[in-house]
Formats: sequence, C-alpha cells, structure tokens
Amino acid sequence: MAMLNASRILALSSAFAFATLTGGCSSLERLRLIGEPPALASIDNPQTHAGYKPVQMPMPAPQPAVYNPNSLWRSGSRAFFKDQRAHQIGDILTVTVNITDKAAIENETQRSRTNKEDSGVTDYIGSKTLGASAAKAILPGRILTADSNASSEGKGSVNRQEALQTNVAAVVTQVLPNGNLVVEGKQEVRVNFEIRELIVAGIVRPEDIQSDNTIDSSKIAEARIAYGGRGQLTDVQQPRYGQQVLDVLLPF
Repeated sequence: MAMLNASRILALSSAFAFATLTGGCSSLERLRLIGEPPALASIDNPQTHAGYKPVQMPMPAPQPAVYNPNSLWRSGSRAFFKDQRAHQIGDILTVTVNITDKAAIENETQRSRTNKEDSGVTDYIGSKTLGASAAKAILPGRILTADSNASSEGKGSVNRQEALQTNVAAVVTQVLPNGNLVVEGKQEVRVNFEIRELIVAGIVRPEDIQSDNTIDSSKIAEARIAYGGRGQLTDVQQPRYGQQVLDVLLPF
C-alpha cells in the first residue's frame, strides 16, 4: 500500500513538474512581452499549417456536363456575362455569422419510501397457563423490529442564451469533386492590449452563395465557428497553470 501511494505521489509530482516546465517557456515569452501589445498572426496559406488536412466527404457518382448549344445563358449563373460568386480555390466570399441560441430546461424529481418490519412471538406458551408476569419474563417478545426511511430530491435547470452577429471574409481552400467549396476565414481585431479572434470554416454549396457573394452561417455544413481572444483580459480570466493541473489530476 505504501509502495502504491509513493508511486502515485511520484506520478503527480512528475506531472506537476512537467506542466511547470512546459508553462515556463510560455511564461518567459509573456515576461518578454510585458508592456507590448499582443502580436497579430501573420497572413499565410491555411494549407501550410501543421494540422491542415484536406476535407474528404462522400461524393456522388460523377455526372457528365450538359451544354446548351447556341445559348448565351449558363446554368447556375446569376449574371448575364459572368458569375461573380466564389467558385474556385483562392476566391473570397463573405460569411454572415448570425447565431442566436436560447435554451431553457428545468427538471425536478422527488421520491420517498417508508418501510417497517415487526415480527416475533408474544404468546406461544400461553400467558393464562404461566401467568402474566411469568410469561412476560420467559417469552422472548419481539424477535425483529426494523424501520427504514428513504427519500431523494433532485432539481436541475439550464438557462442558456447566446447571440453572435458579425461578418467575416473567408477564402476557398478546396473544391470537392461534387463542386462544394471548403472555406476558411480568420479575423483578428486588436483593441488596446486585447485581440479578439473570429474563425469560420466549413463546406458550402455554390448554389447557397447569394448574388452579392455572401452566405449565411446556417448554410455551412460541418461549420466550425470560434470566437475568443487573447491578451491581458483573457489572462486574468483564466486560472493559473498550477490550478489547471490540479483540476485535472486531483480525484476529489
């Protein structure tokens, strides 16, 4: 048992030391940037990111293209001469992020139960034969008497409301075999010493892109929308590294 406790303490100490060392590099970098605003990320190709992976989705069987001879109008075009909507890698379209979620759930459960057991033999010889006082002294009376009470009560409620309305320009990074477009956009805004980030990624149909080259976020499949920030305010709102390690490792 002592060996087990010693091994557990050693593992916790090693994990805490590792977290301290790994957080130390970040802390040194933050110390170096004291008094300086957080730097904006460089503009680069999303396909060159270390974690970038091309999107692969189930594709229908290819259909042969149908052309209308002697026709000046192209199928799917919204302009007489040229369709200005994004349709190939590198094109830009505007994503209208409009998220308004609201959920209210309330549950209540009550349960109670009462049990009572009372068993025994009080007069198996007969009090009239021995007499009341003698029978009381000899007879065992109640053999078992047990009482139990159980009750439980549970309440739960959820009240969530989120609203996010903004626009962000996204770049077409991939064209799938069925014509759908993989888009990714990132926006950074620095106000004093705080950077607000908005990231939008997903798959869109060319038919859902409006004539003004915009698309609503509700029409993006596999949508990944992240809104957050980094800077002095975010640092204050986050618990310290040691507290985060303890929250993960402590079993109580």
